[in-house]
Amino acid sequence: MTGALKLVLTVLFLALGAIASAQGQLPPALGTPPLEAEDPPAMLVADRVFVTADRKLIAEGNVEAFQGDIRLRAQRIEFDQDYGTLKIDGPIRIDQGGGTTVLANQAELDQGLQNGLLTGARLVLAEQLQLAAVQMTRVRGRYTQLDKTAVTSCRICDDEGAPLWQIRARRVIHDQLERQLYFEDAHFRVMGVPVFYFPRLRLPDPTLDRATGFLIPSVRTTSQLGTGVKVPYFIKIGDHADLTLEPYVSPKTRTLNFRYRHAFRRGGMAFEGGYTNDDLIPNDTRGYLFGDGEFSFGRDFKLNFDIEATSDNAYLIDYGLPDIDRLESEIALSRTRKKSYFRSGFIHYNSLRDGEDESILPTFVADVAYEHRLYPRGIGGELRLGLDAHGHYRSSDLDVLGRDIRRATADIHWLRSWFFRGALRADWQIGFAADFFDINQDSNYPDRVQVATPIVALALRYPMTASDAAGGTHYLEPVVQVAWSNMIGENVPNDESGFVELDEGNLLALSRFPAPDRREDGLVAAYGLNWSRYAPNGWQASAAFGQVVRQEINLDFTDTSGLSGRASDFLLAGQVKLDSGLAITARTLFDTSVSFSKSELRGDWVGTRSALAATYLWLQADPAENRTEEVSEFWLDGGYDISSNWRASANWRYDIEDTRSTEASLGLKYRNECVEVDVTLGRRYTSSTSVEPTTDFGFTIAFRGFSVSGSEKYRRSCS
Repeated sequence: MTGALKLVLTVLFLALGAIASAQGQLPPALGTPPLEAEDPPAMLVADRVFVTADRKLIAEGNVEAFQGDIRLRAQRIEFDQDYGTLKIDGPIRIDQGGGTTVLANQAELDQGLQNGLLTGARLVLAEQLQLAAVQMTRVRGRYTQLDKTAVTSCRICDDEGAPLWQIRARRVIHDQLERQLYFEDAHFRVMGVPVFYFPRLRLPDPTLDRATGFLIPSVRTTSQLGTGVKVPYFIKIGDHADLTLEPYVSPKTRTLNFRYRHAFRRGGMAFEGGYTNDDLIPNDTRGYLFGDGEFSFGRDFKLNFDIEATSDNAYLIDYGLPDIDRLESEIALSRTRKKSYFRSGFIHYNSLRDGEDESILPTFVADVAYEHRLYPRGIGGELRLGLDAHGHYRSSDLDVLGRDIRRATADIHWLRSWFFRGALRADWQIGFAADFFDINQDSNYPDRVQVATPIVALALRYPMTASDAAGGTHYLEPVVQVAWSNMIGENVPNDESGFVELDEGNLLALSRFPAPDRREDGLVAAYGLNWSRYAPNGWQASAAFGQVVRQEINLDFTDTSGLSGRASDFLLAGQVKLDSGLAITARTLFDTSVSFSKSELRGDWVGTRSALAATYLWLQADPAENRTEEVSEFWLDGGYDISSNWRASANWRYDIEDTRSTEASLGLKYRNECVEVDVTLGRRYTSSTSVEPTTDFGFTIAFRGFSVSGSEKYRRSCS
């Protein structure tokens, strides 16, 4: 208990500096307007206004004074014209710019309300942070000094004692221009009990978007690294760049995480990473680097890049980072216009899977694609011209295993549609594709291969609609397509089209392979039926059914792709959406003997206080897809609002085939107007040669009110 108490107190101490929030996108410049050199004219409204014999203006009863963005309300104001001073009797309320409110019992101010003394005063910033003082002094309209001050963002009720947390200080100075609070002799208290003492303390006020300082610390406990504390420190580098440094220290690790963001006029970039020395891999430096960016150039060109790198296979899992088993780094240049599209990219892959030999994987990939659309008036329809180049490289010099391929593809297609009486629609397509392959380090294939493929297809659709007695609308669309293609040339290795699957999106595709190194050949027919219903009370349902039949068997389709054999499996998919927030989606492939090869079921439900998402996936074993055993898994993810302040969440992943859980987590969060506490507990059960099962515990506490957005949803009410 003593150790736990010390840990909580440490987090409370670190959380005091964790107020300069830097989450979300880079904000624009602060743009604080300069103070007015001259006071704008003032207006005075009251029930009774008169001038005394000694030239003093007195206003009594429901007094309101306006000057610039300042509004003052009081019971009585006495204005001395000779000295330019105001004596104000309260209760007094001064609002400035919608973000600052001053409450006081009595005040003596100058006529511009910029300088003076207030007693029994309270300063409220952005309707979040309250600063109550015995005496308040205003200087030049910029500085506000509060003596013997209590500061909190907790709502204070008459029937309650001390607030959950507060800072008591001998003096607090608020710099309205820099939007900073300076504390002298400050005591941090929890439930009225002093916990920490700070001779000097600087914190931002709630109106400041970005400022250099500590962010919200957190505690992380894992079975491998022990209990550690993360203390992020945010550094503002101008209005369009920032750097966050986050030391992470536990008995078994010394890590420095970082995040750098920079916004430019035509784009932006962000990097995050970590540098680690730990006991998991002694005498070795570990770390990771992730980054991304996007820039726009003239003539509609865009440059994108992504960087993913890590020192070893287990680092991301050990440190609670995204569980990625293959890292992908890419740089790409693209341009999208109404009639044309261009993209070129270079990708590097890094496998984190134990047992994979990267030297025989195509880790370096280059792609260039260009498409242009024309609309010839003479023949009508649409003419598509496409050019595509691809290359991938393996570092191995072994024959077959170290195969490298370069490919260039050119194709032209003409598409045209006709509409006949009765809503019958005919879609015609004819085209030609030429593929050129350069194959290295594979003695099973020639070095140069050329393939030519003419293609022709005709699809017919007959959409229908009807209404039922309940007011619902039904849509029914039968569709059939007949296509023919003929590949002329020698076979090439299958490096790009290893995974193929029949779904709603490719039922009418001319080739269901994802890349041109494989194409469908011969006469192929496809038919399907689409149905949907929309009810007047908001719920809707849809379903799709289809099958592909071909003249000749294509051996490149795997058994579980749903496309093997002369007749493919039956495709059945459906979705139901209810106005209550429930949505269910399902898709499956099965043959004539009702033997399933792939099935997936998803459900989502969003209610007023809860949300639930569940997924079931079943895949038949298929060595051709590197799946030697059946896959049967279940995911569950949900959250429940216990009250307006408490929310519980859970996540569970279960392997039905192995009868064991693979991941599980629980979370509990408490939020009100002045504090946010987040507790998480997770367990990862899977293991490999580089990864062990781990348990992860996280604890974060944040004090709201200092540049942390508040919300009326979580504000407590007084009895």
